[in-house]
Amino acid sequence: MSLLHQIGLSFIKNIGPVLAKSLITHFGDAEQVFKASKSKLLHVPGFGERRAGDLDLSSALLRAEEELRFIEKNNIDVIFYSDKTYPKRLKNCADGPILLYAKGNFDLNPRYVISIVGTRNATEYGKQLCRQLVEELQQYNTLIVSGLAAGIDVCAHKESLKQNLPTVGVLGHGLDRIYPAQNRSTADKMLENGGLITEFPSGTIPDRENFPQRNRIVAGMADATVVIEASIKGGALITAEIANSYNRDVFAFPGRVDDEFSEGCNFLIRNNKAALLTCAADLAYSLGWEEVDETKPAKEQLTLFMDLSADEKTIFDIIHEHKSPLAIDDLTIKTNMPMSQLAMNLLNMEMQGFIRSLPGKTYCVN
Repeated sequence: MSLLHQIGLSFIKNIGPVLAKSLITHFGDAEQVFKASKSKLLHVPGFGERRAGDLDLSSALLRAEEELRFIEKNNIDVIFYSDKTYPKRLKNCADGPILLYAKGNFDLNPRYVISIVGTRNATEYGKQLCRQLVEELQQYNTLIVSGLAAGIDVCAHKESLKQNLPTVGVLGHGLDRIYPAQNRSTADKMLENGGLITEFPSGTIPDRENFPQRNRIVAGMADATVVIEASIKGGALITAEIANSYNRDVFAFPGRVDDEFSEGCNFLIRNNKAALLTCAADLAYSLGWEEVDETKPAKEQLTLFMDLSADEKTIFDIIHEHKSPLAIDDLTIKTNMPMSQLAMNLLNMEMQGFIRSLPGKTYCVN
């Protein structure tokens, strides 16, 4: 595909990511979009007479030529949404950007990715929670994503660098600047193990309306979003809401009821928009990151079975033999137990550490 036309596609006025992807699907590649006649454009879903007539393709290409010169001069990578290097988690989001401008040294598709967000006015308590969480995530070699803002964001990036974890900052402006300026030294260090990405071209200033757009990338790139400290109207809550809309897990650290920057976290937990988080182990457990040990010694298994009731042993055997996590509905059928009885047994077994629950009401051997 032509890089010039890929960039040009992002500069066509009144064409967002969803419609841009429809154009690519219909015509095959970006270059063919610019060669298409008005009559052919009218066959694309979502295109009417007015929209097709208002497309200014020549101006989009001229602006793309300028951007291409900037990219080449500054060694910036362009990742198109059909490229293998494009974040696969973000690709599953309908409104994910069609391209990303990137600088650094990173893999955007590792096994584990967590986004960490929070207030710019972080307290020392919040920063300590952030540092502790990132330190604990080191054992999973997690990619840490945040927005390079003051407060919790930059704390997450700095601790990631300290723990030798890859970390990516998603920007609300072009790669010709760093905002806020005091985070430049951190941003430079991130280029060695992680980096910076943005959907905004050079010359884009950090306007207020850019940050909700930025936040959808932060949410979409990750397996889960963690909110550490946030006020009730903070941008972190927007990111959490977006993550929920993408059916991604959201976690929040609770705080004192009278703390302004715990109000947002408490709101998320209270309204079932986030799971309560106390440490990285909670997160790994909920996301099913820990490997299931299927090779326990016979003596340990014998002791285990002695502590189980007959019904519980039946449930354990079924889950163990299934190898992969088993949904509660399937367990009801396989055990022929009433749902209430099954749920009671599952809870008892989970509390004793014999099994663990995973997202989607599924269970596996612990």
